[in-house]
Formats: sequence, C-alpha cells, structure tokens
Amino acid sequence: MLLQVQASAYLENDEVRERDDPMSDTLRIGEEALVCSSEHEIDVGFCQNEERKSEEETMGGFDEQSGLLVDERKEFDAPAVGMEFESYDDAYNYYNCYASEVGFRVRVKNSWFKRRSKEKYGAVLCCSSQGFKRINDVNRVRKETRTGCPAMIRMRQVDSKRWRVVEVTLDHNHLLGCKLYKSVKRKRKCVSSPVSDAKTIKLYRACVVDNGSNVNPNSTLNKKFQNSTGSPDLLNLKRGDSAAIYNYFCRMQLTNPNFFYLMDVNDEGQLRNVFWADAFSKVSCSYFGDVIFIDSSYISGKFEIPLVTFTGVNHHGKTTLLSCGFLAGETMESYHWLLKVWLSVMKRSPQTIVTDRCKPLEAAISQVFPRSHQRFSLTHIMRKIPEKLGGLHNYDAVRKAFTKAVYETLKVVEFEAAWGFMVHNFGVIENEWLRSLYEERAKWAPVYLKDTFFAGIAAAHPGETLKPFFERYVHKQTPLKEFLDKYELALQKKHREETLSDIESQTLNTAELKTKCSFETQLSRIYTRDMFKKFQIEVEEMYSCFSTTQVHVDGPFVIFLVKERVRGESSRREIRDFEVLYNRSVGEVRCICSCFNFYGYLCRHALCVLNFNGVEEIPLRYILPRWRKDYKRLHFADNGLTGFVDGTDRVQWFDQLYKNSLQVVEEGAVSLDHYKVAMQVLQESLDKVHSVEEKQD
Repeated sequence: MLLQVQASAYLENDEVRERDDPMSDTLRIGEEALVCSSEHEIDVGFCQNEERKSEEETMGGFDEQSGLLVDERKEFDAPAVGMEFESYDDAYNYYNCYASEVGFRVRVKNSWFKRRSKEKYGAVLCCSSQGFKRINDVNRVRKETRTGCPAMIRMRQVDSKRWRVVEVTLDHNHLLGCKLYKSVKRKRKCVSSPVSDAKTIKLYRACVVDNGSNVNPNSTLNKKFQNSTGSPDLLNLKRGDSAAIYNYFCRMQLTNPNFFYLMDVNDEGQLRNVFWADAFSKVSCSYFGDVIFIDSSYISGKFEIPLVTFTGVNHHGKTTLLSCGFLAGETMESYHWLLKVWLSVMKRSPQTIVTDRCKPLEAAISQVFPRSHQRFSLTHIMRKIPEKLGGLHNYDAVRKAFTKAVYETLKVVEFEAAWGFMVHNFGVIENEWLRSLYEERAKWAPVYLKDTFFAGIAAAHPGETLKPFFERYVHKQTPLKEFLDKYELALQKKHREETLSDIESQTLNTAELKTKCSFETQLSRIYTRDMFKKFQIEVEEMYSCFSTTQVHVDGPFVIFLVKERVRGESSRREIRDFEVLYNRSVGEVRCICSCFNFYGYLCRHALCVLNFNGVEEIPLRYILPRWRKDYKRLHFADNGLTGFVDGTDRVQWFDQLYKNSLQVVEEGAVSLDHYKVAMQVLQESLDKVHSVEEKQD
C-alpha cells in the first residue's frame, strides 16, 4: 500500500485568515493529497447530555512521583498525524474529550476561512495554557494560568472534505490532572456511551504507524502492530520517528509548495520506504540530472538513519542534492521502488549513474534505467582497501601496487599487466575481494571508462574523493529527528554557496589571467568562476609539456605524442608519454587520458595539440553548456514553455512558474539596480494576477 503525499494538490487562492499565526502566511498553497488503500475506522462515543462518571472511576490513580494522573482506562487514543474526521466539529469534540481525559482544557488558537465562501478550511487547537498573558493584562487580578504550553494539533480540510490532523505536539510544560479536570467537567461532558442520543465521531485512522508502535499501548491498533518491530522489510525507526517524518514533510510543504514526497507503507500502515525532493532539488535535477551519484553508504555502513541520497554536479563543479530517500534495507525491491519514484518525479533517465558496489541496486538500475551507464564509485573502493586488505602482512606493498595499477595505467594492456604483477608477486591471487573487483573491473577502473561521461564525479586522479553530501552533518549515531533539522541546515548552506557563486560569476566578467594563451582568455568570458579555475590549471600545465610530436598520419587523422613531466614517487619528476588523436577535417581532438569525459573540459595534452596545429579557439563541441555562467537561462530557454500546457495539470503550471521566477531571482541578485527592477517586475506581475481574481468575482 502506498501512502502518497504530493505537493501538486493546491488549495484555492481565496483564503482568509481569522487570526495571526507565525506560519499563516505560508498556508495559502500546499495541501497534501493522501491516498490509502485501506482505512481503520474507530467509533468514539460523544454525548453532551449525560454526566461524567465520578473522578475515582474515570480518572484512575494519581502518580505522586510525577505529579500526573495515571489513566489506566482511557477511552480516547492520543492524537496522531494522519487522523481524519468527518467534520470540524467531530475533530474538535474528539480533541476536547481527549483533553478532558488527560487533564487539560482546549481553546481554538487559529482558524482559516476561504475568502468568498467563508468556509473554514484550517484550524489550530491548543492547550489553554498556550502562550502568555499580554502586557496590558499583567496587572489584572485574575490568576495567571498560561505557561507557554506547546501542546497542540493543527488540522486542515482535505480534498475528501474530511478534516485531517497534519501536526501534533503532545508534550505539556505544566501539571496535568485533577485540578484542571475539575475546572473542565462543567463544560463539555465526554463519555463512551451506547445511549441513543449519543453522537458518534467517526475517526479515520490513516496515520503512519511506527514499527515500534507509537500509539496507545492498550489500543486495538497497537495490539495489531506490536509484533512487527525488527521486520527486515520495514524501516528500522525509533518510537515517534514516523510521526516526525510526516510532520516534517507537512511543514516543508507549507514553506516549499513544490516539495514532493512519497511514503511506501504496508497494509498495516507501517513504513517501508520514503522518497522526497524539494523544489530546488527538482529544478537542479532538470539542469544537472544527466550524471548522478546514488550514495547508499549510510545503509551499508550501518548508520542510524537508512539514508540514500541522489546528487549531481552543478555548473560550478560542486555537489548539488537532487533527492533523498529512506529504505527498509538493501533489497532489490526497495531500490526498485525508489528509482521508479525518482523517474516518475524527475521525468528523465540519467546518462551515467555512479553507485557503490551493491548487487540489489545494480539489478534495480538495470530494470528502471536500462540505457544508463552504471559505474562504481572509485572513491568507495579505495576507502575499503584498509578494511579488506589491512590484515595482509605485506599490506603497504599491496596497497601501493593497487594504487599504481588504478591511477598510472593509460591502456588496458598496462592495467592487466600491473594487476597480474600485484596478485602474483604479493601472493593475493586468492583474495576474494580482489577477485571480485577484477571481475567487475570494467565498471570502476578508469582505464575502462574512457567512453563514459562523468562530469567530475569519477574522481579518476589520486587524492580525489567523492564526498557524501551530508558528510559534516551526519555521523553513524545521528538520530533521525536530528537529521531532519540538519537536512535543512545543509540545504540552506549549499543553496547560499551556489547563489553567491552565481553572483560572483556574473558580476566578474573576466577572471584573473595567468598566461597569454588564447584558450584561457576565451573561457574566462564563458565559464563560471569555479570551473574556469579548474580549466586554468590545465592551461598553466601546458608549459610542463615540453614536446609535441606527430607520430602517425592516416588521412585527416593524426596521432601526436605529447611528453609531460609529472610527479612520480617521492615527488620526483618523471617523463610520461600521452597519445592524442586529432582529426584535422572536423577539429576533433581526443587524449588517451580522457580528461574531457572524466571532468568535462580539455586536458593540457589536447590543448598542446590544438596549439601545435594553429587553432586559436577551443572548438564549441568542447565548451559544455553545463559549465557556462548563463547555463540556467539558456537551459530554460530551450526547455521552457515551448509546447502544450495541460489546462488541468497544476503540477506543470507550478513547475513552469517556479523556473521562470527563479530566473528573475537569480538575475535580480546581480546588483542593486538589478534587484530594484526585479522587485518592481514581481510586484507588477502579482498585481496583474490579483486583477484576474477580481474580474472573476
């Protein structure tokens, strides 16, 4: 069963708030749509005409140690995210009965109504001790009862016209029990009664249930779920984690209307897998989703959170987050579900997918993305050398030979010879890990990957690593609730860095030049600042290439041999030969080091050959649009509103509007003058949109 929540279901725009609320400004759009294949109905008796039983019978005992009432016979389960009611009155009456049973009073903190119909569509019910007395009321004789209590429920009307609980806080910061109950019992009377005049509240229990069971221990629901903890096909979550995930997603949709998430649950409502992507990540995927890295090391490394991340490389050559997921385990079924969701949301198949060595993930990719090139992360393989080979008596020698075979071979025959020397000379031919690596060498060894485009994800040079997106934010013991907070911090930091890099690249028309080479001058005007600095290193290193010689000619095809002084062992300079194929008729150049496919720009050896042949500008085919300063603008012009727009698909409307507005934001941040113009245009656009609504009225 899928528990699906998608940010594509929007509320009408004719909404009015009754009272102020810190989040009310963000409640104008972003209602979630919940789809469940089965519902658990609970009938809760409610009667306003019948007296409550005596305190001794109803309230149970009093815990002297905690100062709280202990209710051993509760009629009402605690509120939980996902509960649904037929009407607002039913929801209010339920929470009021629950409050009376626990020992506190309820008041309405906020209500929201639609502008034209005046129909209520949202409300916050809170403990009567919520907030603090106003300054003007401080001198009143009446005793202060408010303590800033956080207990509350937030609920909204959904498409089914039912009322759904979307946020819950159960904790109080004050005493609960007899004294409060006595002041409540003269108000509404709540009992479970079979009498004919009793009104029945029908509660649709559609909430996600923790594997550890986050419901009342004595409830029927809990008895049904309590034996499921530790099941291999369920998320290994702690008590309250499922509700924390759902609460977080609901909150994200309020501030990020294009936020998307999907929750995979079983028939009992227990969480198996989760996928989510915010609006920025979805837009980033449309730009940079051609090469992605699926990092499952949090699961294979036995981290507290079963996290899987999808990342790409932006136009500054930096890692950007494309989406995330939580998985029950490393099974083909879980990965297949995750990849299918990714494909349906992002609507594109990556050209290259880099992963850790994981058989279930490999099988899922072959099914969902059969045309994509799947390759293994060399970074992950190199990190496992101490773990897999550390027990060898000649470990240092084996590690050195392994590194040399991987990074210093340019041809397949060289790699095969270096590998054979390592396994035979050091007696590790029977090592199972090395044997499995050799069998799959075509998916990770750089010498076999020269025809695969990586956009910098390959980390094909010594010392380069592919770092996890949340490297500084998540450790093995990071609990899920803490991760959700750190997730926002990490995204804010990355978004700020990308925005500042955009501004820096656009405001500085030319970077500092270090040579008189025409190639450097050419790309300083085109590439983003960070990518130009990477290319600039190749231009500078042209001077370490001291010889360019023509060694073979076959019609328009010419093979050149470029000699370069490179750092060898003990930082000594060694001379290495690099073959470069050049096609004079079409200006095509290809070096044996394959820097262009690995990193997306030409290497020093190819530049030497172009310079040798009198070429003063790099051919356009080797200036990738993804590294340009204006890439986002050009990409949107090519992929924007150029075709049919579905008159009923609000997701498509939102995506197009979001991308358009994002262009205005990025261009408007270049300077103060740009900012003023952008603000004026945005305000004029908003006024025109409002005028459409007024005409309809």
